[in-house]
Amino acid sequence: MTRPLEARLKDRAYALGFDLVGVAALGPADTAPAFERWLAAGYAGDMAYLARGAPKRADTRLPVTGAKSAIVVALDYGGRAPDGPVARYARGDDYHDLMVERLNALHAWLSAEVGRDVPGKAYVDTGPVLERDLARKAGLGWFGKNTNLINPTLGSYFFLGELLVDLELEPDAPFESEHCGSCRACLDACPTQAFVEAGVLDATRCISYLTIELRGEIPREFHAAIAGGGHLYGCDLCQSCCPWNVKFAGEVKEPAFEARAVIAGKDAKTLAAEILAMSEDEFRAAFRGSPMLRAKRAGLRRNAAVVAGGESGRPPARPADPLQ
Repeated sequence: MTRPLEARLKDRAYALGFDLVGVAALGPADTAPAFERWLAAGYAGDMAYLARGAPKRADTRLPVTGAKSAIVVALDYGGRAPDGPVARYARGDDYHDLMVERLNALHAWLSAEVGRDVPGKAYVDTGPVLERDLARKAGLGWFGKNTNLINPTLGSYFFLGELLVDLELEPDAPFESEHCGSCRACLDACPTQAFVEAGVLDATRCISYLTIELRGEIPREFHAAIAGGGHLYGCDLCQSCCPWNVKFAGEVKEPAFEARAVIAGKDAKTLAAEILAMSEDEFRAAFRGSPMLRAKRAGLRRNAAVVAGGESGRPPARPADPLQ
């Protein structure tokens, strides 16, 4: 007897290298009201793009016309390596292209399997889609107190992506339970007290926001936490202390996510000094295809100056090589 399409679809997703896969029916997003309240409170800081496309965020049927189902996947990027100056997810190559390529391959397989072109679109950390909402609906995990999606067999060191398709698929049971209990390790570990309460993050106080998304100067009040912890790009503290990661986080399996040479084995001071000394051409060569380009050269040099203990947090600009 032919196995159900959903089972074959999951087999194909695992064969493509994804670590988790589930199916969710599209419709009103459960967390949209909370997200709007979060934006209204100012917790998004300078990330104005998060406010765009509110109607589509509120209803997952809207981003892709006619879409009825979401195939939600997770790809582990490894959490066993020690904490370091660069958050684990950003030590290798950019995950967006790799995941979209695999989701597109899954899309092509699905169309071939049903014998027609199935309209749809892949999203990976882009577009007006509340990914955690869909992931929980697809049964992939629960929302931890640190706001990350946590899976009971994988932890939280994984990327999320989804394929929205115009096809009726049998949805998986949503993940209804929560397994953080009375633990508050993640809340207590944050050196900048970025958690307003369990499950609510004030991004303007988060080291990841300050070293990646913020385009201006880092407020002086956060310099000690960033420099003291050696946080050159991002922060993993609220994940690395999580008991689910301590127990279940694995080694890097995907070669693309292995730490690149410019980062591997270096402490924060060494890497900061190297970044400050790089010319524009050297910088582009070292970080081509890296998620760290999100902060741009100016942002990384700003971060490096803070880590290096600069009084102003501003990197030295050279007339012959202006800060880009």
